[in-house]
Amino acid sequence: MHQFIVSQRRSSRAVPPSAGPAPEVKGAGSGMEPGEGTRAARRTMAVREPPTVPAPVACRIVRRLVLEMTALAGDRPLWRRDSRRTTCHVRQIAMYVSHVVLRLSLSEIGMAFGRDRTTVGHACNVVEDRRDDAAFDAFVSAIERVVLSVFGPAGIGSHE
Repeated sequence: MHQFIVSQRRSSRAVPPSAGPAPEVKGAGSGMEPGEGTRAARRTMAVREPPTVPAPVACRIVRRLVLEMTALAGDRPLWRRDSRRTTCHVRQIAMYVSHVVLRLSLSEIGMAFGRDRTTVGHACNVVEDRRDDAAFDAFVSAIERVVLSVFGPAGIGSHE
């Protein structure tokens, strides 16, 4: 299964691709034989980075996963009067999971969903309050596990 990394705009560890490999240090005290540094550089260059996914795309994927899991968990078809409420709940859960699991900022999530960051904060508070219900908590936990399995635990977000 492929795992994706959600790209972040600000990353202190990111090295621009134009920087190239680190310069090789030659000296008597380095403890390396001549040519050993180039082999190590080739080994590190051979390791491929997982594909990165922009935050808006990651949020769309999370929203689609929440929608599909909601449809699977639903015991009755969606009525016309319930569709707007269900859409709001799906969006709120997707915003919450994007913030908690993918560790995206509220501003990034808001831009991805076409909402303000305060709306995302409200959605997170609503979902957190609804998690007191055991069935809803189990449902959100299942969504979190699915999203974590899709995107992988390593390298996601800026709150590491």
